[in-house]
Amino acid sequence: MFADVSEKLVDAWRARASKEYPANMERMKPPRRLTLLAALCHVRQMEITDSLVDLFIQLVLKINTRAERKVDKELNAELKKVRGKEGMLLRVAEAALSEPSGTVRRVIYPVVGGEKTLKALAAEAAANEARYKARIRTVLRSSYSARWRRMLSPLLGALELKCNNTAFRPVMDAIDLLQRYLEQPLKEGAFFDPAERVPIAGVVPEPWRAAAVDAKGRVERIPYEPCVLVAPRDAVRRREIWVVGANRWRNPEDDLPADFEDNRDVHYAALGQPQGAGEFIAALQGKLRTSLDRFEQALAEGTTGGVVIVKKQGEPWIRVSPRGKQEEPESLVAIKGEIERRWGTSTCWTS
Repeated sequence: MFADVSEKLVDAWRARASKEYPANMERMKPPRRLTLLAALCHVRQMEITDSLVDLFIQLVLKINTRAERKVDKELNAELKKVRGKEGMLLRVAEAALSEPSGTVRRVIYPVVGGEKTLKALAAEAAANEARYKARIRTVLRSSYSARWRRMLSPLLGALELKCNNTAFRPVMDAIDLLQRYLEQPLKEGAFFDPAERVPIAGVVPEPWRAAAVDAKGRVERIPYEPCVLVAPRDAVRRREIWVVGANRWRNPEDDLPADFEDNRDVHYAALGQPQGAGEFIAALQGKLRTSLDRFEQALAEGTTGGVVIVKKQGEPWIRVSPRGKQEEPESLVAIKGEIERRWGTSTCWTS
């Protein structure tokens, strides 16, 4: 109904409908009343869909973040139990900072007790890294099956995901498979049906494959589902995957004018941009080089207005001078004056 109507006009109708009392709406003539109600429902449905997509993105991020925090807390507690390791790492850091141009054999080896000790530390760190990732997978799998799955399953079922890029076909096939199994309890089968074509490449990261696929080649649902959920989350944020009925997360092709393909040169000319990608990149690189050259020259002449390059934790750092106190906006002065005129100077308020 609103395909040929501008978004601003539909938003205006929605704002008007949301402010009207039901009695006023009832007294309107049917064409006006139905138009306003249709605009209200249309825009509100898109807002709800956008909110569901935002919730989906936040939940998937929270699953990984909470698992990492829990494992970090556990490993930090274990690290404190090991005697001597923290002191040894401190001595290594101090030795490296005191002689940054020295060789490892001359500066580092003496403070740790030789090459053998340093190799043992590196091997232990590598083992801890592998154990850290394995522990994260275990915690994430446990929390997902116990809590998150009950929320994400109906949420994913309420969203209709689409994609215009053939490179994401495995992800879309995995989402379709997941949605078909959402209503099937885990008690009826912990693995996908062997007859199902379960996408692995491009969906399940390499560290997760041993957990998702058993020795018989069967794919377990619980470790597979979080991998499927992470893939569309990242793709939706990049607009590679879009959601039907959404506004902010809609089909990116809808952002283009209707006659874009027929009048591509006209639209590019209006934007002042070249049609070739190489030409656009070359122009952008030229602007960046020019800006960097000007900045370098200003640093040499001391005309940067307080912007200097300093050291922070041993690394170069650009420091910008703080801005001075700005003048109070006229609108804020007017508001203060009106409040003082109406209620006096004793009114408590914050700007």
